Amino acid sequence: MSLSALVFSTVQLFFWVLVWAIIIRALLSWFQVRAAWYWDLMRLLDAITEPVVAPIRARLPFVGGIDFSPLVAIILLRFAESIILQLLGYLFTYL
Repeated sequence: MSLSALVFSTVQLFFWVLVWAIIIRALLSWFQVRAAWYWDLMRLLDAITEPVVAPIRARLPFVGGIDFSPLVAIILLRFAESIILQLLGYLFTYL
């Protein structure tokens, strides 16, 4: 595997994990489970996703009691991933 393919795969994996962590956290927030594994998982997901979602949540008001910050975060992450992959493509093409 070439260096460029490894870098592309790593970047894609990073964004894939982050997006799915946001989705799972949003879905699990709808439920209140009294099991220890649930709270351990929620703490892990909070630690992973809060640095991305919190700044958006601070600027985006709740609409009808619904928090749209996870959706906005996913859209922004996909946009950032696209830009980063394009920049890496140019970098590996011209180096």
